[in-house]
Amino acid sequence: MVVSVDRGRWGCALGGDPDKHVIAMRARELGRTPIVVGDEVDIVGDLSGKTDTLARIVRVSDRRSVLRRTADDTDPFERIVVANAEQLLIVVALADPPPRTGFVERTLIAAYAGGLQPILCLTKSDLESHQEFASSFADLDLPVVLGGSSEPLDDVLAVVDGKLTALIGHSGVGKSTLVNRLVPDADRAVGVVSGVGKGRHTSTQSVALPLRTSGWVIDTPGIRSFGLAHISPADVVAAFADLAAAALDCPRGCTHLGPPADPECALDLLEGKAARRVEAVRLLLTAVSSNDAWDRPT
Repeated sequence: MVVSVDRGRWGCALGGDPDKHVIAMRARELGRTPIVVGDEVDIVGDLSGKTDTLARIVRVSDRRSVLRRTADDTDPFERIVVANAEQLLIVVALADPPPRTGFVERTLIAAYAGGLQPILCLTKSDLESHQEFASSFADLDLPVVLGGSSEPLDDVLAVVDGKLTALIGHSGVGKSTLVNRLVPDADRAVGVVSGVGKGRHTSTQSVALPLRTSGWVIDTPGIRSFGLAHISPADVVAAFADLAAAALDCPRGCTHLGPPADPECALDLLEGKAARRVEAVRLLLTAVSSNDAWDRPT
């Protein structure tokens, strides 16, 4: 598994074992094939891991999941953030800087479309209660945990144990602090929030770190933008089995936004909890179909 990328060199854990670490280059026959943290690869050559040795990556396995983003909603170029992660831990501060509902909506969309289970991790609950912000996503059945420096880590550890989990969030929300608590020898740089309420970037590249029990966490750089040019409404609806089944009865070209845009959308026939989930998903679909600022405050 690829655990780090640095200037055309890939750090790999052989067999997923963090104690068997080698540095590899991309074989010429792979051309410009993108290789990212989380990728499972085949390696040949010197696998001793000794200083100044270099192996070669000759094959990248098919990805089970992929987290993608674009620079903005008009950019056709997709950037792969991580591969094969089972979960996406979306780290959001409840204060200082204030939480960004739009950012959470967009990362949720990317997680659903990419095959990752999203989990909302809230920090700084000592400054602001978490209930109101978390309730915004209640109908999506989104797991919520508290991961601030003043809270015990039991709930976070329970959800990441034995899994490959990517962490994403704005700079300054406490993501690197959380990583350092989960992996005490990680030594991830921790920044502060500037006077204008924006965090300073402290993590400059993605890196996979082994947990003390089992599993890995992938720390990613602080995100300033999260475009969704590569996402369609069907990608979002497909993440919810009940909605996807109902959407089979929608007319061709339906965007699932409901009246007046889609007066014959079959999702409007759902009732009860499913109907509430439709409304929650339509908020996400609105984010996909518009170019509104992704980081609007709650």
